[in-house]
Amino acid sequence: MQTNRQTKIGIAISKAGTKTIIVKVDTMVAHPLYRKKIRTTKRFAAHDQNDAVKVGDTVLIGETRPLSKTKHWEVINIIKTTTEVEA
Repeated sequence: MQTNRQTKIGIAISKAGTKTIIVKVDTMVAHPLYRKKIRTTKRFAAHDQNDAVKVGDTVLIGETRPLSKTKHWEVINIIKTTTEVEA
């Protein structure tokens, strides 16, 4: 059986609690009348089973069954990790 689940790439912007992160996903859409490209941002609550994601990491998230009221996504892969911010 094949599943057609969506995946999105975004940046982890906060740790919302145990095993939960908030991921910001930016997309470019065309304005319906003027066709100018507009950046839209959406936030997704994602399940992080191993608590491995840190704030600032780029992650791949995928749809899953509802895990809580707002959590319907899970972390599939950490694409890029952040290092110490240079001050």
